[in-house]
Amino acid sequence: MPKEGHYINRSNWLRAAVLGANDGIVSMSSLLVGVSSAGMEPGNVVLTGFAGLTAGALSMAAGEYVSVSAQADVEAADLERERIALEQDPDYELEELAEGLESRGVEPSLAIEVATQLTDHDALGAHAREELGMFGLAGQANPLQAAGASALAFGVGGAFPLAAALVAPTATDIATIAVTAVLALILLGGGGAKLGGAPIRPAMARAVIWGVVAMAFTAGVGQLFGATVV
Repeated sequence: MPKEGHYINRSNWLRAAVLGANDGIVSMSSLLVGVSSAGMEPGNVVLTGFAGLTAGALSMAAGEYVSVSAQADVEAADLERERIALEQDPDYELEELAEGLESRGVEPSLAIEVATQLTDHDALGAHAREELGMFGLAGQANPLQAAGASALAFGVGGAFPLAAALVAPTATDIATIAVTAVLALILLGGGGAKLGGAPIRPAMARAVIWGVVAMAFTAGVGQLFGATVV
């Protein structure tokens, strides 16, 4: 069985990968369906798709980098405050740790014994786990790696509807893009659920329903405000 910290990291990375790929599929298919519904020429549709794919991947990378960096900064600040508290008032911190164990069902006499042993072994690590809910070192996730993974996931997901736009006949481009996106969402929803040990059908249904809603909405907007691009 994997350690809890490893499980949390695996869960976070799986969630980020699925989220990035889902964003890529839904964003790109909605964009392509929308501009196609507006009457844009096929060549311009593809050009718009490439621009959207590039912008979306870079946006995901930037957002993930900022998010992971900010989280690492907050964790480091929390750990520093906890370290100072342990130096200034170790008795109070020991009592606080024991009270936390008691709240989880440990008997008072045993709680103080366990808290003492945890403090002797790794006081800061014990308080990080019990009080802050942190497992492992602060800033363990690499912002650059997270940014790259997010951009890659978006790019892989967005490549499916873009490929459909490249090969679709002009008369059926919207249908081809939409069907390709739905199939990709089915694979993504089912695959992500299977890897995460979650029910497969609800995950597939959620992915498809919201993807179809997004495409339908942008198609409507495209028809409402559309004009043929020369």
